Amino acid sequence: MDFRPISNRPGYKFLILSLVSSSLRPIGARAALRITQLCLITAALPACSNLAPPANESSIWTQQSQQLAKLTNWQLRGRVNVRYDNESQTPRIQWQHKNRAYQVRLWGTFNAGNTLIRGEPGSVTLDQGNEHLTASSPEELVLQQLGYNLPISFLEFWIKGLPAPDSQAKLVFNDLNQLTEFKQAGWVVVLSDLRDYDGLALPRRVDVRRSEDETRLRFFGLSWTLQEDRERPFD
Repeated sequence: MDFRPISNRPGYKFLILSLVSSSLRPIGARAALRITQLCLITAALPACSNLAPPANESSIWTQQSQQLAKLTNWQLRGRVNVRYDNESQTPRIQWQHKNRAYQVRLWGTFNAGNTLIRGEPGSVTLDQGNEHLTASSPEELVLQQLGYNLPISFLEFWIKGLPAPDSQAKLVFNDLNQLTEFKQAGWVVVLSDLRDYDGLALPRRVDVRRSEDETRLRFFGLSWTLQEDRERPFD
């Protein structure tokens, strides 16, 4: 049995840093960190190549991807399981994203490992217990905490079911012309249980795994709230 505090375990630390880096850089670039917060980015996807696309994928997926790219004000709640360095953690997550700013809360049973991550372009902070960390960028914070960079800059968009715009992706669609899987930057993203939210198909489960090892993030039981496109304080 592992008696270390949940916040000191490698898997939980990886999750936190991954999320830190995923939402903090301006559209068009982002980088990587601590495996429970990992990769993503938005935009139109002219560079993506498709695996066996449906005949009418062009119009349907183009419209869907454009709508997802415009979705910058949202909130999700659910659970996230991270497997990293032979460890597994499953905290709860609340993620709010408003334009270029975001706030992520992670907590375990009885509020263990309660973590708050806040960021906007040029600034990121991480609060966990008595620990308060700041940096000018997610990359800097990850480098400080882990000593290396991870390609985790795409998670903000992957969580919505959107490949990153600055990197080629191989897309897989189902019979309903919905994107259900894509491969990008050495990672495989699988989208499951798609639900309609105001005309947008958003996943209730997202599996992200790296092809070369057993690193995996699984977001599940996701409940989405779409918010108006206007400045509001975080809840």
